Amino acid sequence: MCSIGIALGLSVHIFYSSLGLAAVLANSETALWVIKILGGSYLIYLGIVGVRSSSGIVQPPKAVAVDIPASRHIITGFVCNVLNPKAPVYFISLFTVVLSPEMPLVQIAVYGAWMMLIQLMWFSAVVTLLSNPGINRRFKRFGYHIDRLLGATMIVLGLKVIFTRV
Repeated sequence: MCSIGIALGLSVHIFYSSLGLAAVLANSETALWVIKILGGSYLIYLGIVGVRSSSGIVQPPKAVAVDIPASRHIITGFVCNVLNPKAPVYFISLFTVVLSPEMPLVQIAVYGAWMMLIQLMWFSAVVTLLSNPGINRRFKRFGYHIDRLLGATMIVLGLKVIFTRV
């Protein structure tokens, strides 16, 4: 259900980008500079958190089963994606480089629906994989290596974003 919310949250970014907000931001040197600094800084922050990841597996206390309505999971996923600070940077690059303003609205809508479907399939696959107890156990045991590797990569990417000329 959360995956559905995440995919639906993507529609907000697609909507403002298809209205031309991405193109306006892309043509504003100040806006691009602010987005570049904020985006690069956020990547560096995420990288530091990842690099500092610990290997200790903490056993959580036994959870009490709580029946949460599906709508709450959808809303959580939606809000998470709408407030995702990386999404505007992605859509500015996508809508200003790949898609042209002359493109018919129907075609943009088809691309948007396609992106939402791909995102829904990706997050559903991740949830399905990590729901498998064996895979989940291995992931928890080796996940910090992945966190550290990706953390270092994000730091490098963040620095590249900040120090690359617009």
